[in-house]
Amino acid sequence: MEKRSDPSAETQASELTYAGYLRLEALLACQTPLSETHDEMLFIVIHQASELWMKLCLHELTAARTAIAEDRLDTAFKMMARVARVQQQLIGSWEILATITPADYSAMRGKLGSSSGFQSHQYRAMEFLMGNKNAAMVRVFADAPPLQAMLQDALEQPSIYDEALRALARAGLPVPEEQLTRDVTKPYEASPGVEACWREIYASPERYWNLYELAEKLVDLEYRFQLWRFGHLKTVERVIGFKRGTGGTAGVPYLARVIDQVFFPELLTVRAVL
Repeated sequence: MEKRSDPSAETQASELTYAGYLRLEALLACQTPLSETHDEMLFIVIHQASELWMKLCLHELTAARTAIAEDRLDTAFKMMARVARVQQQLIGSWEILATITPADYSAMRGKLGSSSGFQSHQYRAMEFLMGNKNAAMVRVFADAPPLQAMLQDALEQPSIYDEALRALARAGLPVPEEQLTRDVTKPYEASPGVEACWREIYASPERYWNLYELAEKLVDLEYRFQLWRFGHLKTVERVIGFKRGTGGTAGVPYLARVIDQVFFPELLTVRAVL
């Protein structure tokens, strides 16, 4: 029997416009400056665009984690490579934001209240997905139950590195059992046994080519995440100096401490023993 298409669906598709598909009317109505400062529009657009890029990163990294768990590493590589390109956009956004002068920022800062990038639930979800677990960050969203529930779920899920180590074990490498069965809600701690596994992979890339490429894709993610953090630090330093942040953080000193946090420690330390 011939399958008939739905005429109403075809009509709707033919009437779909660029603005309608992207919901531009609603999207472009989201930029509402609270001050008369000219640069506040830039400040809003940069942060909103960054949140959209982070949404895409979460979409890709979550799918990549699933692909790694299913040993579909080639699929995961495509997604991780895309995230690396998105991270370049995030890094580049700091150069645009840095065109705001201290005087311009001071003129609008009073309107920002206690709002801060520290309160970005998507940033926290990205950190959890990468492995920087911190239950205290979930409690920050106690006044927003849906966001808190989303972050609690992210806290309880294995990180992309947890799944990578499980992939190594399935490939026959001697990943320590305690690393495979650890409490994934806790911060990851470096393991000499895991470093030894990565060392074997780097010593024989032809034998472990997919795992070797997985290692380098993870290093790419960490490298660009750290550049993003550093760009944030230098932009804040340039615009507000050593003043306290709007969210009550210590500002530049807080951001400097964050840079020291590492996601995949053995992939860095193994380079010293190759």
